[in-house]
Amino acid sequence: MTAPAFDETIHAPLRLKACVQLSTVQQMAFSALRDDLRVADSVLSKHLKTLAEAGYVTLDRPTGQGGRPRTWVSLTKEGRRALAGHLAALEEMVTATRAAPPVT
Repeated sequence: MTAPAFDETIHAPLRLKACVQLSTVQQMAFSALRDDLRVADSVLSKHLKTLAEAGYVTLDRPTGQGGRPRTWVSLTKEGRRALAGHLAALEEMVTATRAAPPVT
């Protein structure tokens, strides 16, 4: 089990959603991730750049046969660990909040 660790890089809502989405697959086409998250290319690119700089995602642009090359996004092993730790930290917060006595 991964130790709880709040991660500021992952915590931004769009980056968290992207990491969760990527955690369910080996890799995903940039266009599919963009469509799933319902954001513009430029918005997703900016957030993926932040995740890539942290070592949490990789972007692969293989040269294809004719047409435009497709960009593939993958969550790295480090990214999967960081996401698991972040989710565990959020779960701890939720558990503590639910266990706290009501404020009167």
